[in-house]
Amino acid sequence: MTGDSEDPGDEVQYHLEVGPGDVAPSVLLPGDPERIGTILDDWEAAEVRGSHREYRTATGRHEGTPISVTSTGIGSPSAAIAVEELARVGADTLLRVGSCGSIVPEAAVGDLVITTGAVRQEGTSKEYVREDYPATADPRVVSALVAAAEELGYDYHLGVTCSTDSFYAGQSRPGFDGFEARDSEANIEELREAGVVNFEMEAASILTLAGIYGLRAGAVCTVYANRETGEFRTEGEAKAAKCASLAVTYLERMDEAVEESNSDRWHAGLSIER
Repeated sequence: MTGDSEDPGDEVQYHLEVGPGDVAPSVLLPGDPERIGTILDDWEAAEVRGSHREYRTATGRHEGTPISVTSTGIGSPSAAIAVEELARVGADTLLRVGSCGSIVPEAAVGDLVITTGAVRQEGTSKEYVREDYPATADPRVVSALVAAAEELGYDYHLGVTCSTDSFYAGQSRPGFDGFEARDSEANIEELREAGVVNFEMEAASILTLAGIYGLRAGAVCTVYANRETGEFRTEGEAKAAKCASLAVTYLERMDEAVEESNSDRWHAGLSIER
């Protein structure tokens, strides 16, 4: 393991099996390893750099921009491991991509949800920092994701995501034999009234760790289920990945604009024209 090393970034990471030079600064984070192939279809010169358990990592280019992808498996515990080990080998921008369930009628199946912040209804981030520490998306990442969704012509929604540890009870779904968790309906109604748009299982931990470590992070998910209308379809699987891949290209151009303007950081007054 790398935990005993003075500089763990100099070694191959224990879970991801990647080392220095294996990943680009920007990394997409899908849950399902099987989605890696779909993502790579949209890139140039991509190759697998590591594969171990639920973690599969590949690196390539998107419109000339260096980019990587690492699958995290389901849930925040494994996603946090990916964040830790990717940061150790040089990643500084992390974009969660995947699927979600919306709890508002306007976020229809097949639409995208771009996360601005997350309710930390998972346990992993609480192992790192007090519960009132915010899980917020980097504004540059949000801007790049919006620009990408607009260019691709995808319907999208901005808002707060709720990340849970349980796909069933934690998201107010009935469990085996109709079991319902305590205050199940009240919980989902409270979230809806507070402006929460969707449920998923990884964004809060990724955003929290990124905040602690000074990384850029965001999340974009395709809606598979709408809890208000009862619709469920695995539709538009590639949308979130295409949006995130293009956003990485935009982020590189945003960074170039900052450097050329001698600004301290990117702002809306700087151009990111393609």
